[in-house]
Amino acid sequence: MATPRRNRYDHWMPAHSSDTIPTSRPAAPVSPSRLFRSVSIAEAITWTLLLIGMFLKYVTGTTDVGVRIFGTLHGAVFLAYGVTTVLVWIDQRWPWRRGIVALACAIPPFATIPFDRWVERHGVLGEAWRLRSSQPRGLVERLAAWAVRHPVSGTVLGLILVVALFSVALALGPPIGD
Repeated sequence: MATPRRNRYDHWMPAHSSDTIPTSRPAAPVSPSRLFRSVSIAEAITWTLLLIGMFLKYVTGTTDVGVRIFGTLHGAVFLAYGVTTVLVWIDQRWPWRRGIVALACAIPPFATIPFDRWVERHGVLGEAWRLRSSQPRGLVERLAAWAVRHPVSGTVLGLILVVALFSVALALGPPIGD
């Protein structure tokens, strides 16, 4: 019998069609720590772009295009950070205080980066989704479990949620002072 090989989703594949495939669920393509770090970095990068746009608009007075483009981009990534943070908060069973602090870190520029480093240093952000294999408790955990057990559908749902929140924000009007 040939040696089984691993595929990119970290589960065993048979070397030949006569070999059996294990029935366990393959590992998630993206871990909670990798997803959270990616969105945290993206949030900080879009903050940088927005601040550059604000400099061009308010200090040099040359153009407001940067604020319009980078403000829109930052708004979308800000909401994606919020959605991701809530998902990780539920899955990793963070206490209320940690979840609120994580969400609040999106408000001051670049605060998501030190928070991401803090959760890594303290080991409170796992490499595996807890709800992929454990039984969810309550409606909120069932929704989060569905999202992490169906990553493609969960991502689509997350994007729909970001678009819906973004649409509501647009309907409410620009931020104060703009």
